[in-house]
Amino acid sequence: MSVFQRFVAYSKESYNELIYKVTWPKFDALMRNTVVVCIASIILTLIVFGLDAAFKYLLNMLYNA
Repeated sequence: MSVFQRFVAYSKESYNELIYKVTWPKFDALMRNTVVVCIASIILTLIVFGLDAAFKYLLNMLYNA
């Protein structure tokens, strides 16, 4: 079996799996999960920002003292 034939076979198998075997989420579940991920990302961003600001403040106090 040539490389091209293996590639075609792999592509067909992948397509069939995506169409017939994968269970795709419903739109409501997809939107709910998207909102959860966005909120979690914002919370983690604020935590990292807060820690960065705190360390910056502490290091400035340490080196400017």
